[in-house]
Amino acid sequence: MRFVGLHFTQFISFNNKKKLSWIISPKKYYFCLLYSIEIMTEKTYKYLQKIDSPDDLKTIPKESLPEVCDELRQFIIDEVSKNPGHLGSNLGSVELTVALHYVFNTPYDRIVWDVGHQAYGHKIITGRRDRFHTNRKLGGICGFPSIFESEYDAFGVGHASTSISAALGMSVASLLKKEQNRRVVAVIGDGSMTGGLAFEGLNNTSMDKNDLLIVLNDNQMAIDPVHGGITQYLVDMTTSATYNKLRFFIYRAFRKLGLISEDGKKRLLSIGNSLKATLTRQGGNIFEGLNIRYFGPIDGHDVKNMVKVLNEIKDFKGPKVLHCITKKGKGYEPAENDAVKWHAPGFFDASTGEKKAGSSVPAPPLFQDVFGETLLELAKQNEKIVAITPAMPSGCSMTIMQRVIPERVYDVGIAEGHSVTFSAGLAKEGMIPFCNVYSSFMQRAYDNVIHDVALQKLPVIMCLDRAGIVGSDGATHHGAFDLAYMRCIPNLVIAAPRNEHELRDMMYTAQLKNESPFVIRYPRGKGSLIDWRNEMREVEIGKGVCLKTGDDVAVLTIGTMAIPAAEAIQYIENESNLSIAHYDMRFLKPLDEALLHEIGRKYKQMITIEDGVINGGFGSAVLEFMADHGYTVQIKRLGIPDAFVEHGSPEELYAMLGLDATGIARTMEQISFRMTTKARNLI
Repeated sequence: MRFVGLHFTQFISFNNKKKLSWIISPKKYYFCLLYSIEIMTEKTYKYLQKIDSPDDLKTIPKESLPEVCDELRQFIIDEVSKNPGHLGSNLGSVELTVALHYVFNTPYDRIVWDVGHQAYGHKIITGRRDRFHTNRKLGGICGFPSIFESEYDAFGVGHASTSISAALGMSVASLLKKEQNRRVVAVIGDGSMTGGLAFEGLNNTSMDKNDLLIVLNDNQMAIDPVHGGITQYLVDMTTSATYNKLRFFIYRAFRKLGLISEDGKKRLLSIGNSLKATLTRQGGNIFEGLNIRYFGPIDGHDVKNMVKVLNEIKDFKGPKVLHCITKKGKGYEPAENDAVKWHAPGFFDASTGEKKAGSSVPAPPLFQDVFGETLLELAKQNEKIVAITPAMPSGCSMTIMQRVIPERVYDVGIAEGHSVTFSAGLAKEGMIPFCNVYSSFMQRAYDNVIHDVALQKLPVIMCLDRAGIVGSDGATHHGAFDLAYMRCIPNLVIAAPRNEHELRDMMYTAQLKNESPFVIRYPRGKGSLIDWRNEMREVEIGKGVCLKTGDDVAVLTIGTMAIPAAEAIQYIENESNLSIAHYDMRFLKPLDEALLHEIGRKYKQMITIEDGVINGGFGSAVLEFMADHGYTVQIKRLGIPDAFVEHGSPEELYAMLGLDATGIARTMEQISFRMTTKARNLI
């Protein structure tokens, strides 16, 4: 028997209006105790159930480590099948994880994981095995390494290409503090190596005194297959086994002779480069060209040899790279055969690999699929349209166009800044680029948006997928800031559709106008319309719409927040005498000033609702407009507070933030209460 969860939550049911009124009353609260107990037969693991820390791992003989890896891999498969998360990358890094913790003295020694998609094994053997069933759940452990969760998580991650820079800082700090025995390891995948920050970190590593070890986990995959010259370069390196054997032989010989000093290092690199050029007929190794010693490639699934090699090189002074060849999805045939689909597969049967089917009831499509279908539809009509994504063609459904018109789809790898500036170059020469970047990842391209797109007023269409609350990936992935950080940039049009029809219309309008940078943000998950494929029409830029008239309070929404707001308005009007107007502003920039003047003249009470940060966002824009034009109005802003929001389901998080229908209704009820109290005081 395993105890799964026990928590208190506010209970809400729109089918029980009496209970709802209790919740939203300012003086009464109604709570429901929710609990679940899962009855199951726990699998018995010979080794894994005894490992609560890396110290426990070290008590196991090296000859038994393959069995430990088999158990760890099976545990990950079983747990992720019941509680969805990232599977393929974690299966591929099992042996690497075990070897690192077996050789290094963590947490004193630092292991910095890039992105963190591959860190489940790390979490399990560092004391979180019994809590792993809470992974990515509200109140549970985080899906990525977090310094707030464990001392073994040396650095918080979630975005790609950060590990080398962060680990280099740690390594330099250790030398400055004269911690000569502290070792620092950066674990980075080949997908993250396409990111500019990784190359910046490598360049700095070659220049500053440090003892950093970079472990390159090379599986030739990110989420989608990796594209670009660096990937082919890494593949080519794997074909030179003779070189690597000779290279390692020379290293050990120099070490025995006591020649591994700065002069010895230079001799070693010089000979190594000559060998590489002779045996592979290529130029020098990119890492050794930067004065970073290179070891490998080695089999990343041979845990005993991994331990041997790590022990050989761990005390080698100066920066070094260990190149490991792994397979994404290793040890689970369905994941090995289709790494893209099994990156984060959702619920599945661990024994058969069968994906668990969802409801057969017709449902609205995912916003990303509406984007993908609409993009293809527009591209067939307009040959100037090209599509760009930084390593997320399947995630944003750009694969729909890629299958039909591949010559006009560009996956540039994990390189968000480049994707924007590349799009700017396309736009400068008359093409119409749709650059799709997840909202939280667009933060990395902020300078590119300002300097390369907005300043030159180039008509790049930037589609921000995963805007708002994302869910179980947590704080690193919520698209909380885009409304605020885009709003202050001149020359931008910023739009947020409330449903699938609006998304299609805005995409159509953006390519039709083709006059200035155009930002369209939309959330992760399903929309609200089953019949979503409308005949597209041009939208007047900067114009909002009145969805419902009212006399007492004006509710102003942007984007999909219109849906729960409409539900809350209907409930409150059914339960009270309050008359509520509802406006969908549609555009954050330019604001519909004519409509705002109309609202400012008529209403003294307003509510703004957005699924972005309150500070500097949509509500702030409305507040500033009313103040600038002398309107005396009370405005309640609803949105994401000045805090990073944890992981959990979107439904749980929206409820926690007061941005679901219940929370919005509660705010309306409070305004109604204040208005009634004020009227009574006037009598």
